[in-house]
Amino acid sequence: MSRWVEVALEVDGEAAEAAAELLQRYGYQGVSIEHEGIPPDKLDEDELPPPERLVVRAYIPDDERAPQVRAQLEAALSHLNWLYPMPQPAFRVIDEQDWAEAWKAHYHPVRIGRRLLIRPQWVQMTLDPDVVEIALDPGMAFGTGTHPTTQLCLEATEAIMPPGAQVIDLGCGSGILAIGAAKLGAAHVLALDIDPIAVEATRANAAYNGVAAHITAQQGSLETVLTSARRFDFALVNILARTIIQLCDAQLGQIIRPGGSAVFSGIILEQAEEVEAALRRTGLEPYARRRCGDWVAIEARRL
Repeated sequence: MSRWVEVALEVDGEAAEAAAELLQRYGYQGVSIEHEGIPPDKLDEDELPPPERLVVRAYIPDDERAPQVRAQLEAALSHLNWLYPMPQPAFRVIDEQDWAEAWKAHYHPVRIGRRLLIRPQWVQMTLDPDVVEIALDPGMAFGTGTHPTTQLCLEATEAIMPPGAQVIDLGCGSGILAIGAAKLGAAHVLALDIDPIAVEATRANAAYNGVAAHITAQQGSLETVLTSARRFDFALVNILARTIIQLCDAQLGQIIRPGGSAVFSGIILEQAEEVEAALRRTGLEPYARRRCGDWVAIEARRL
């Protein structure tokens, strides 16, 4: 059985983006950002209070390179600490099965927007007829619906996605946004991720939710779409702000049809203006923001 070194940093919202960007350089399969301090009795309410603390986690293989990677990570955090106070990282070695299972005890149903509810597949509930349910098992792919960036994307999808839209989800993770779009009336969703485990998780979750016929999940990136003839009415991009800027500089706006719209999330408030400037450079016009605590989602359209 494979073993992993878990690296965890408990930070506030302002530091979460910097911590996530740093850990992503070393972590396997990306980075997770989780709520801390949300009382269990608040998790099923329509309006979640903003989290006081966030835990940023990454995982590195527990092999012969692990001590060197750990030393590099600690040195990088020490340098980052000169710019923004950072906590000491917590390290622990875990088995792969424990990695996949341990977090489930902290993953609860979450209500989002007017009608959406994210339900872990292992939790049974009786739902009102008007609830749009997304039943999820992220497996080893990231995306549980508990983080503000995901919730803001789903709220925006419910509010502004046109019915019958052709949708792209760049960096699909567990498939939560693709499934949400399909259940909210998208004609078809192309879900792309560079991680094959994320693609597998998206396909499995789409099938469990009965929307596999409306979602194509495959390995790929922006370049995959730019070199094809496919263009979209609606785009979902929930990744790090710096990556969004890089995608804009790589002609991200070209994959959206004139008159189409997009939602960009994973953005700290202080980065919003820089991201909006990048969106304008790629032919998109930002027109609205959604905010939860320090996190922002930007809505934009192609003119």
